Amino acid sequence: MNHADWPLSAPVNLTWEITHRCNLSCIHCLSSSGRETAGELELEECLSIVDQLAALKVFEINFGGGEPLLKDYFLTLLRYIHEKGMVTCVSTNGTVFNDEAVACFTGNPLVNVQVSLDGATAEVNDRIRGQGTFQRILNGVERLANRDISLSISTVVTAINFSQLGQLKELAGSFGARLRVSRFRPSGRARATWEELRLNSRQLQELADWLDNDTSILTGDSFFSISREENRRELGLNMCGACKMTCCIDPCGLVYPCAFLQEDEFCAGNLRETSFKYIWDMSPVFNYFRGLEPASCQKCPRYNMCHGGCPAIAYFANKDLNQPDPECLINWTADLTAGLLAGSSK
Repeated sequence: MNHADWPLSAPVNLTWEITHRCNLSCIHCLSSSGRETAGELELEECLSIVDQLAALKVFEINFGGGEPLLKDYFLTLLRYIHEKGMVTCVSTNGTVFNDEAVACFTGNPLVNVQVSLDGATAEVNDRIRGQGTFQRILNGVERLANRDISLSISTVVTAINFSQLGQLKELAGSFGARLRVSRFRPSGRARATWEELRLNSRQLQELADWLDNDTSILTGDSFFSISREENRRELGLNMCGACKMTCCIDPCGLVYPCAFLQEDEFCAGNLRETSFKYIWDMSPVFNYFRGLEPASCQKCPRYNMCHGGCPAIAYFANKDLNQPDPECLINWTADLTAGLLAGSSK
């Protein structure tokens, strides 16, 4: 699809952070979740938003947080969405499943469950998600295993769990689940751990090679910018989908381009004051993102492969949306080449 064809009449899917309340305090949390935010949406307000999204024929709502299952009305909301025929994805830390949640997920073709796990061993996972969480998460996954549930293990790839990706795939498989990997991005608490947890150029190369050789791995968005053209483009977009095919609703009803750009300057509107359709169609923020084409990337031979990569990483790394994704293939291969040349000159 050409840039001139945007916007679609509605997003294909969107992320909805239903609460900031969480029982964990992960060091890479994109929204710095922990306590519930004052003024989070009430159930009736959420039902009204769902009615708007259903009328626009939004295909899928991806729920995150915080921990969605800690919101007292969450399962009621989920069932209402399913009555509308909409697909959902629930991203959960896996530690708070109860019988009602398991029953809601079982045999339901309209829900996908992603359980977050950030290491194949307690030593690695617990450095990121907190002491004792590894076994608690596995206990939760066990409750969903061997049931008629679409289940995946979701891992944010960092420098400290990178070497365990193969083990994580095997671990997921042992529960009848698939492994889904996401890029680490400097949003929320992750800003403080960006330099510690980000992949270096050689790790990015190895990650691209690994994904090339195993197309069974599910990937989050923006992997196209760190992968070779023959690889992940077949499994997703070749550009950032923010404001084009997706967006984000926060727990208080504010709308943003994506979950990783929840900054005041990127707020497109408030669903307590404005309809979703008006925000999607008319927001100056959204229209700016639809035309975003980093000038520094336009002469790049891979420009049509990624259109500058992930704006969220570019913004937090450079405070400039018109800069390229610093982890794009061109950048990390240049870093590798420079390193090899420096080594050979010694």
